[in-house]
Amino acid sequence: MISAKIRTLCAVLALTAAASPAAAHRLNQYLQATTIALTQDGLTLHLRLTPGVNVADQVIRTIDRNGDGVLSPEEQQTYAATVAQGLSLSLNGKALSLQPEAGAFPSEAAMRAGNGTIDLQFVTQTTLSNGSYRLSYTNKVSGPQTVWLVNCLLPQDPAIHIVRQTRTENQSSYQLDFQIGDRKA
Repeated sequence: MISAKIRTLCAVLALTAAASPAAAHRLNQYLQATTIALTQDGLTLHLRLTPGVNVADQVIRTIDRNGDGVLSPEEQQTYAATVAQGLSLSLNGKALSLQPEAGAFPSEAAMRAGNGTIDLQFVTQTTLSNGSYRLSYTNKVSGPQTVWLVNCLLPQDPAIHIVRQTRTENQSSYQLDFQIGDRKA
């Protein structure tokens, strides 16, 4: 039989766990998470850049060039272009150019609170036929205490088959081997 003290302790621990957030946020790092979506008509890179509370001011200063406390559309476009310049993407050794497709910036207050994520999307159009491919991606975008994550999304096209993903230890560089077979009707 469980004693009353142990039951009380278990109840307190359960309540504490339920009241705590499930996911921790990196306070002193600039998290740059990239997902890659493949289609036979092109590739999409989706970057989610989240500055931790302790580095948010540095990231904001990089974006807010005039220091007026507002991330103007021009400053946002300039930062997105800077991010694009720090990314390299190649397919079977041939460099691919990235075109900005979408972007959203949180408020400075949200970034300072640690829950503001810069959301950028880049595309490259290419026609992929049947065969084997190696996609190489490098993120050289620097920021205060940057950490990188990268992953390929499961292709929606059943003709695209992921063979292997490899990353550097810090995940700033990534290689994806994939194959394309016949499209299924």
